[in-house]
Amino acid sequence: MNRFVRLAAQVSTWAGKASAWLIVLLMLVVCAEVFKRYILNMPTAWIFDATNMLYGTLFMMAGAYTLAQDGHVRGDFLYGKMKPRTQASFDLVLYLLFFVPGIIALCYAGWDYASASYKINEHSSITADGPPIWQFKFIIPIAGGLVLFQGIAEILRCFMCLKTGEWPERLKDAEEIDVVEEQLANSQYVDADARERAINSAKNIDELARKRMEET
Repeated sequence: MNRFVRLAAQVSTWAGKASAWLIVLLMLVVCAEVFKRYILNMPTAWIFDATNMLYGTLFMMAGAYTLAQDGHVRGDFLYGKMKPRTQASFDLVLYLLFFVPGIIALCYAGWDYASASYKINEHSSITADGPPIWQFKFIIPIAGGLVLFQGIAEILRCFMCLKTGEWPERLKDAEEIDVVEEQLANSQYVDADARERAINSAKNIDELARKRMEET
């Protein structure tokens, strides 16, 4: 179980971080279009479709990574006050009843949707001679498959918590606290005591923010 959970977290993290580079490409495309449109007076017809596809891909491919980092918003303010085994039982029921059937349906319908688009070589109808969009639609089943893969790992985490009474640790990723520590460690103008106080203060703020998110 531990190996599978860790593998799923690594795959989800890799997919999320790789897709994050699309935001750089999206920024460059938008900046280039603004320059062409307002400086050169040469707007590009397919830019709107391109930005939609770039943002949509970024949004969908981030789902598995967000699930791996437990970053999705929880609507139940009681959840944060439950014991780990109660949380695991609650999560397990919801995963099996809603998550798994829903994501399988998404993958199945998304594949049919993308396949039909590929067969007719679908192009965007927003602009004349719009770009092909069938490749963008294949992101739906791919992103759904990644979320399902991570979801299976989350179900295994529930079983592990039910067995041990504690949630297994998640694959650690960079956080704002890590950035604070790195910046202060390289500073020549902050002594050890001040550095320690700043890091502890940042950790306290982060912990309070997380508690408030769980309560809301």
